[in-house]
Order: sequence, then structure tokens, then C-alpha cells
Amino acid sequence: MIDLLGRSRVGLTDGIRSPFGDDFINYWSGAYLALHGRAAEVYDFVAFHGFETSVVGPHIDFYHYSYPPVLLLLTAPLAIVPYVPALFVWLASTWYGFYRALKFAAGENALLLSLAAPAMFVNAIGGQNGALTAAIMGGGLLLVDRRPTMAGMLFGLLIYKPHLALMLPVAMIAGRRWRVVVAAGVTAVLLIAASMAVFGPAVWAEYQHNVSVLRTVILEDGSGVWHRMVSVFVSVRRLGGSVELSYAVQGLFALAAAFVVGRSWLRDDPAYIRYALVVVGTCLATPYLQDYDVVVGAFAVVWLKNAQQHSQISARWFDAGAAMVLALPIVAAALAKWSGLAFGPLFFIPPFILLVRLAMEYRRANPPS
Repeated sequence: MIDLLGRSRVGLTDGIRSPFGDDFINYWSGAYLALHGRAAEVYDFVAFHGFETSVVGPHIDFYHYSYPPVLLLLTAPLAIVPYVPALFVWLASTWYGFYRALKFAAGENALLLSLAAPAMFVNAIGGQNGALTAAIMGGGLLLVDRRPTMAGMLFGLLIYKPHLALMLPVAMIAGRRWRVVVAAGVTAVLLIAASMAVFGPAVWAEYQHNVSVLRTVILEDGSGVWHRMVSVFVSVRRLGGSVELSYAVQGLFALAAAFVVGRSWLRDDPAYIRYALVVVGTCLATPYLQDYDVVVGAFAVVWLKNAQQHSQISARWFDAGAAMVLALPIVAAALAKWSGLAFGPLFFIPPFILLVRLAMEYRRANPPS
């Protein structure tokens, strides 16, 4: 609340660079323009900035809409509500979806974890979509073996943020979850087709152009928010690596993650190992990962604690792994600003290694017949 009040000094801005609700200005503005037949302005940097300043005031940086047109469809209801109340609707509804999904995994501990997880705080301050992504990915994983069609439909929604779904096809294909694969593919195709029908195919071309610009400015050049980026790619770039070297190292991590995730699902390891590997493996595989995206890490923490009950590995390793996932969103940015380096992957590698050890331990105890 203090942060929000600080961003209402001049109109609905802090008078310097940030609006009330921070990045939520993008989601609401995109939904509003799309709902009023002005979707073409969403991917026009100047026109979009002009509209946003008309909503909150002129004292903000250039905010941008970096998501595909399918998100305009999914968030269209936000535009029915004025900007400020829509922010609270967004934060409350996405948190509740995250909480309800987490409750399937954590039971009575879900409420405290959903409120106290540092990533949730970072997500709320930024008006971001980390809770929505976590609800979709975590909820989908929990439904894979119970309601595979519903799980696939949830995974299909991640077409709005496909770089956080990199390990899902690996897991589902290796695990032979064909109903999930089909449902996810159909859902994604239908969303793309619907967005083309509503907004026209030209909007997709404009989106692709924007992505290439933003990839260079935000990811490869590391301007602005690099300290909040926690991927392998950004870590190598901050160490002085070239763009090509950074992509190559990121690719090696992605291949390693895919191998481990695929092997775990192929061998049908216990669910708490397989699910956690998808989450942590995704964090190591994607080149574009910000601190608010780690809300989904709460599920990995729950699954790690579940695994502890069935393992001979010392409890301190589980505590350390869970602590690293939880602490990353509030520690990594501070370390980055202090040092000029990006330490994000160092928070994911130990839990990933722990999960690999858990899988090996399980296979030794349960050799194939």
C-alpha cells in the first residue's frame, strides 16, 4: 500500500517514471484498446505510450506490451472496470487462482505460503502476471494424472507466455500423456485463431516485430531491468559473454534440463519429483526469466518438502533448496545491483541437483522388474 501511495504523487504516477500499479498499466491498456477496436495501437510504441499517459499521467517511462494477442482476449474483462479498481481485481483474482491451485499441493499450509512467498510480494508490487502463470502451470501439473484434458487446456493458455512452457512438451511427450498434449495443442491453436479472427492477422505481424525489438533492448543488451532477470543467459552476459556465447550456454542448460525432465517422466518417477523438475528445469532452460515469474516456485517448494518424507537425504538439503527458491526474488536483485552480476541460476542449480539425487535414490530403491 505504501508503494501504491508513492506512485500517486502526481496523478497516478510517482512523478518520475512509474505509474500506480506499475506494469499493470500494460495489461489494462492493452485490454481497453482491444475491447474498443484499437488493437493496432497496442504494438505501436508511441501510440501505446500516449494512451497510457492519458490514463495515469505523463510522468512515466515507456512501458510496452510484450505479449501475443491471445492475452488481449484473456484479459479483455479487465477493461470493463476502471483502471484503479481493475488493478485490485487483477491482483486479487490472480492471487486467488494461485492459492486455489497451491491448496491442492500444500493443503492447509497453502494460505500462508501463498501470502508469504516473497515472489508473490514482488509480483504484487509490480502488478505482474506471475501469480496467473503459477496458477496455470502448477494447477496443470497437479491435474495431469487426474484430469488430463483440463490439464492440457491449462497448459494451452501458456501460449501467452510460451518461454515458460519449454519443459512441458518434453515432460508430456516423454511421459506419454497424449490427451494432455492434444488438449494443449488444440487450446493454443484455438486461441491463436480466435485472436486472428477478432483482431486480424496484421496484429500478429506487429507483435512479432515488437518481440524482436524488445528481445534486443531488454534481454540481449540488458537495458533497464537486467538486475531483475534471473536466467542463465543474463548471468553470462553480465560476466562479459557475447550474445552468441550467452545463447550457447543457455542452450546447454536447456538441453541438460530437458534430458533430466524427459528421463524422469519417461521412467515415471514419483509425481513430486517429476512436477518439481518441470518447474525448476524451466527456470534453468528459459533465457527470459524475471523475479516475479518465480511465484510458481512455491509449488516446487511444496513438492520438495513432500519428497523429504520419502528420502534418506539429510533434511538440511531440503531446507536449503526450498530456502533458495523462496529467497531468490528478494535477494537476487539486491545482489545484482550491489555486484553488477546476475546470480539467478545459482539459486536454481542446487534444488535441481537435489531433485536429480532424489530421482536416482528412488530408482535404486525401486529397480525396474
